[in-house]
Amino acid sequence: MHKDELIQLHALMAQIKKHFEYMGIDYEFSQYDSLAISPLHVHRSKAEHKYAIFVLGNDLASLLSKDDISGVGRTSTRMQELAQRVGARFIKST
Repeated sequence: MHKDELIQLHALMAQIKKHFEYMGIDYEFSQYDSLAISPLHVHRSKAEHKYAIFVLGNDLASLLSKDDISGVGRTSTRMQELAQRVGARFIKST
């Protein structure tokens, strides 16, 4: 994906997060929040946005898996694996 497409995906996922918070769903997005990156930070690298997407995706999938929706728990695990893989590359490059 191109950087602008990643930023659009990041924005969409951030809106989903905001919607859950608005609905009063109690879940801490502490790992994502600790990244201190939002879709508005267009100056940040493509790798940083990709990492944020995987971390936020993991959080969202974990939140949904609490409702026992089939397959979502596996999605959470996969997002966590992808975040770790991309994060390892990101950390090495900085």
